[in-house]
Amino acid sequence: MDDNSDIPVTVIGLGLMGQALARAFLKAGHPVTVWNRTASKADPLVAAGARLAPTVGDALRSGPLAIICLTDYQAVHEVLDTSEPNGRTLVNLTSGSSAQARDAARWAERHGARYLDGAIMAVPPVIGTAEAVILHSGPRRDFEEHEPALGALGTITHLGEDPGLASLYDVAGLAMMWSILNAWLQGTALLGTAGVDAAAFAPFAQQIAGVVAGWLPGYAEQIDRGSYPAEVSALETDARAMAHLIEESEAAGVDAELPKLFKAMADRAIAAGHGAEQYPVLIDEFRNPGAPK
Repeated sequence: MDDNSDIPVTVIGLGLMGQALARAFLKAGHPVTVWNRTASKADPLVAAGARLAPTVGDALRSGPLAIICLTDYQAVHEVLDTSEPNGRTLVNLTSGSSAQARDAARWAERHGARYLDGAIMAVPPVIGTAEAVILHSGPRRDFEEHEPALGALGTITHLGEDPGLASLYDVAGLAMMWSILNAWLQGTALLGTAGVDAAAFAPFAQQIAGVVAGWLPGYAEQIDRGSYPAEVSALETDARAMAHLIEESEAAGVDAELPKLFKAMADRAIAAGHGAEQYPVLIDEFRNPGAPK
């Protein structure tokens, strides 16, 4: 791809993340225009070479690519609804739902703009490095046109044409994050009753997490095939281990709500005749909550 570091970029929204995005574009050599409701937040960026636009409309007219990073989608609409983004490519990195992303894409189309939705899987200090993973979804041609410029922000990926995909990946990643952390906290609390501190358990927990992560590709193949042969362990065996975890937690005075949830789901699947199948069969508990089994 050709270098296009001279392409002007607009950044709308200068919270901690928006400021980091603008700095990364400046560092890559792009002319950067910024806008924020509280204009003083732009002062460090202006000192670094950015231009502060007096209005959103002026900011959008400053170049073909506008990055939006605001509090939520309501703020996005409040800021953009009075603007005319005709001919611009809007890359919305605001956190929200897939439905909001698709609605924003339709809004952009009605106003003659092109639209990519995105999700930032990083914290502000790593923006501009390979450690910053940023997901994009929407028309591939629009992503490819601006890929060199967007690459200034970190490791970028295009997920597909559906503008809602980046938001879905974002929340799916959050489900993984919180599930891992809560499971670790459960184990840490249990071991703490025997005088084992969190630092001692953490390396073991990392090892377990790595082993389980290694199972995911094979389990994914089972889910996509819709066939769950018990190659490692049958669900009914897992359910017995869940009962041990519940008993141990309750005996130690540790909250057992999380393992009880695991076992309730497993028990429903076993009652529906899936006890001899492998753990990924529980996907139906997530796909069809409350449905008769």
